[in-house]
Amino acid sequence: MEQQDRQQTGSTELTPEAARHALNPRNYGRMPRCSGHARITGPCGDTMEFWLQVAVGKVRACTFITDGCGPSLASGSAATELAVGKDVEQALQVRQKDVLQALGGLPRDVEHCALLSANTLQAACRDFLARRKTDDETIQNAAPEKRQGESDQDFADRRNLHRRLCRIEHKILVLSGKGGVGKSTVAVNLAVALMGKGRRVGLLDVDIHGPSVPTMLALEGEQILAEGDCLLPVELGELKVMSIGFLLRRREEAVIWRGPMKMGVIKQFLKDVEWGDLDYLIVDAPPGTGDEPLSVCQLIEEADGAIIVTTPQEVALASVRKSITFCRQLSLRVLGVVENMSGFVCPHCGTKTEIFLAGGGERMAHEMKVPFLGRIPLEAGISLSGDSGRPFVYAAAASASETAAAFQSIVRSIQEIEPAGDLVSPAANH
Repeated sequence: MEQQDRQQTGSTELTPEAARHALNPRNYGRMPRCSGHARITGPCGDTMEFWLQVAVGKVRACTFITDGCGPSLASGSAATELAVGKDVEQALQVRQKDVLQALGGLPRDVEHCALLSANTLQAACRDFLARRKTDDETIQNAAPEKRQGESDQDFADRRNLHRRLCRIEHKILVLSGKGGVGKSTVAVNLAVALMGKGRRVGLLDVDIHGPSVPTMLALEGEQILAEGDCLLPVELGELKVMSIGFLLRRREEAVIWRGPMKMGVIKQFLKDVEWGDLDYLIVDAPPGTGDEPLSVCQLIEEADGAIIVTTPQEVALASVRKSITFCRQLSLRVLGVVENMSGFVCPHCGTKTEIFLAGGGERMAHEMKVPFLGRIPLEAGISLSGDSGRPFVYAAAASASETAAAFQSIVRSIQEIEPAGDLVSPAANH
């Protein structure tokens, strides 16, 4: 009969806490994208591998694998739990004694497993710091120079913009010539669909007078958190979200701001939000061609381009023509036009009825010599999914609906674009 305070794992007696870690290791498995990584083989022949995800200096996630037995699994598991939530510098200080203490001790002949886990964690932290230093030097070397007549404050703001946005490979604006055409629906579903394909995605909602992204993602009531001089985006799984709506105390509260205040908030959201390394940033811009979309386009100097959303009727198409001209005057590439609400699909029989004149968006795109990305039918499911906070591409992922196919076709087109400028490679590509 074993002693009550010991459990058998393999051929080694472990404390109850160590046995729990060994039999059900925490944070076990490979991390496909990471900002720090290390692999060490110890004198005993066991190999450990650690991965870190770091944001704003803190270890947000830490995983490991090992080819060792129970004590190695227990030690790696305990080390990851000690690291998560700490500053990288604090995680770098985790030692063998800390791992042993977390496990309630290990038999003396396997204490080297705790040493191996601590050493591998430290090596992953050092790898992150080395990468950050290299990236910081690259960013510093590519930082913009002060323009003639530019104020010190404007120059500092432009450098901050560069520092935040240069780690984002693709920056895509979603525009519309007028409100009410489903621009935010397209932006949200595009971001979620890209995330579903394993991409790191940020969604920035700067539609000041109609911020609907929080509702569409069931994030109402979320508050913006600050850490030092950074604003931290709200995280929804692998999707990072920032919205003007997070500033409102109540969903019915109206935004009654004059131009300078609106411009200031748009600039703050672009220069102060800590996105980290992203594959895509989708920007849900204000509708029209006025001051607000102009500010967004001018601040994001190296945007890949704009997706313009319209509905098929002529009154919307006239506004889209102005949006295309707006983009051309700003030297912003038009990635394509999306025709939303292109026919109504009956939820009972599946019959499609053309409520508006069909194909108007495609004809207009050909006339203006810009790509046409596809038609999105009007389905009851899209409206219901937006109101429930569950994007349509989630609900329709396994369906063969025309709307789901349209979104996937748009995503494929977006994935084929090339970056607009020379960017710092995301850390995961090191």
